[in-house]
Amino acid sequence: MESNLEEIWSKIRLLMMSHPWHGIPIGKQSPSIVTTYVEIVPTDTVKYEIEKQSGFLKVDRPQKYSNICPTPYGFIPQTLCSTNVAEYCMQKTGRKNIVGDGDPLDICVVTEKSLNHSRILLQAIPIGGLRLIDNNEADDKIIAVMKNDAIFSEWKDIGDCSESFIERLKHYFLTYKDAPGSQGKRCEIESVYGKDEAYEVINAASKDYLAKYEDLNNLLNREDIL
Repeated sequence: MESNLEEIWSKIRLLMMSHPWHGIPIGKQSPSIVTTYVEIVPTDTVKYEIEKQSGFLKVDRPQKYSNICPTPYGFIPQTLCSTNVAEYCMQKTGRKNIVGDGDPLDICVVTEKSLNHSRILLQAIPIGGLRLIDNNEADDKIIAVMKNDAIFSEWKDIGDCSESFIERLKHYFLTYKDAPGSQGKRCEIESVYGKDEAYEVINAASKDYLAKYEDLNNLLNREDIL
């Protein structure tokens, strides 16, 4: 029976698109190079995000107040912001009662090229990140450069980025959920960190994913059914 199920599964994988979160590997060179699934691009006036069960992109909300994401933005497959990510956040901040947001790890990808649509995969080189906390939930934003980018490949660590670029990213993530003049801001950026900490966050998110989806990961990566 088990061998029949494996044979069926191997054929299904040929006929169906892989789930962007579960069916696409993070990449063998992670955390120095990671696969990225792009959900939105800078020209989008609607914020999209993955619908976790189906793997389709869904409309999260219109970008109501002229907030446009400065870079292609998405997530790293086979990652999860849960216990390990939260513990690392508390370790670095000294804060308590932080939890993971339960989503894949977010990533912003810098490139000189214009990507005119989302739902694509690319290879990205992490150089740092934003330690964003949203209502006591760790919601890190990894900052990366698209692999082989002709201009921004010179950015090797967060210190290579211009201050104006970092401020633009921070402004977007601090305001994209709020109306101008609204009270009670829900998001805060506790710190901006470099490449080494980005690697730690990615590894923690990978461990969180494997802890929750170990059986699924073993099934998808079995060589005898690929």
